[in-house]
Amino acid sequence: MAGYEQQVRIELHQWQRKMKRRPSIWNKTSKFFQRKVNNIIPDRVHQLFTTTIKQMTRAVLTGAEYTTSSPLQKVGLEERERRVLGRIEFYRNTAAIEGAVTGAGGILMGLADFPIWLTLKMKMLFEIAALYGFDAGEYKERIYLLHIFQLSFSSQEHRNQVYLQLAHWEQYSQTLPEDINQFDWLHFQQEYRDYIDLAKLLQLVPGIGAVVGAYVNHKLTDQLGHTAMNAYRMRWMKAGY
Repeated sequence: MAGYEQQVRIELHQWQRKMKRRPSIWNKTSKFFQRKVNNIIPDRVHQLFTTTIKQMTRAVLTGAEYTTSSPLQKVGLEERERRVLGRIEFYRNTAAIEGAVTGAGGILMGLADFPIWLTLKMKMLFEIAALYGFDAGEYKERIYLLHIFQLSFSSQEHRNQVYLQLAHWEQYSQTLPEDINQFDWLHFQQEYRDYIDLAKLLQLVPGIGAVVGAYVNHKLTDQLGHTAMNAYRMRWMKAGY
């Protein structure tokens, strides 16, 4: 176990350096072009993305539909992560299949992909939280999941801010509003939407939608899963389990 935890510490340190990296010229240029892309995306697509993310955010904060199993207790880190990797693989493959099917179905099915894929990703996060021993039924733990989501799908500038909040979660969580209606879902959805708009727009293009849908869903679901792993590794190491 000592050998495994040492390897985890090395991987975690590498990931932390990546999260704290300053925005590069490429990051800033990409953000500029993303704004240009946003201007050519149809309003109804923007509206769908905004409404879906808003509804998902509220459901995560208030509902029980994402709740899965009870927090896993009395299990070592290596076994937990073996199970976590299994769930990431399951959701990654499921999302890829779903993206291929909806991407092949034209614009209407391509638009339907977004809320379905979003639900898959949130369910995966809730399962990962439970496998690391955290109760995502608690309000602040759900906020933690939304921060993981932001960390995975944001510009590097915003990622720097979110990382600091997660790195000092015990202190930061004390400042969170008790009223869930005060959660800044607008900023949350804007960062996420800007991050994936181009990929999702390509998924609507006839002829390539299936390939793009499968690839994007596979890659970004995997990215989210491994971001969650490292976010929970930080808490695990700090708690000294």
